Amino acid sequence: MADAAAPALPQGRFEGRAQFHQWLCAGLQAAARDGWAELTLADADFADWPLGERAVIAELQAWARPGRRFVMLAAGYEEVRRRHARFVQWRTQWDHLVNCRACKGVDRQDFPSALWSPHWSLRRLDAVHCVGWAGPEAARRVQTQELLAESLRRSTPAFSASVLGL
Repeated sequence: MADAAAPALPQGRFEGRAQFHQWLCAGLQAAARDGWAELTLADADFADWPLGERAVIAELQAWARPGRRFVMLAAGYEEVRRRHARFVQWRTQWDHLVNCRACKGVDRQDFPSALWSPHWSLRRLDAVHCVGWAGPEAARRVQTQELLAESLRRSTPAFSASVLGL
């Protein structure tokens, strides 16, 4: 249940990497605070996301509980492994909640860049200039969900939490 004193989630248009990071972190904080059961993160490579920051990992740790679902969609995970060591470690710990998928063959310019939940979503319309929108509006959440669902249908499992030899 949301606390009446909890800060309102940002909504409207955002511009620039700093605001994108700030709003993304606000969304993850709300997910942890309000107990959102489902999160989907999508980006071509997550290179410019703040996934390796301590504060982001703390929010994900607070969010992670049995029964929760975290879906991650990328063209590839090389940059995640290279840039976000804390996230990689967190992902290993919570492998049973995290479903990582890859959608290869999609132009990086056309790849969706978004955080989606049933309560709020954030979507970059232009990843190069870091421009997009965020908010709780049902129409935009559904539009983002449909965009991500289409990419997920074409995706395959990827970014395993461990490397097992046979």
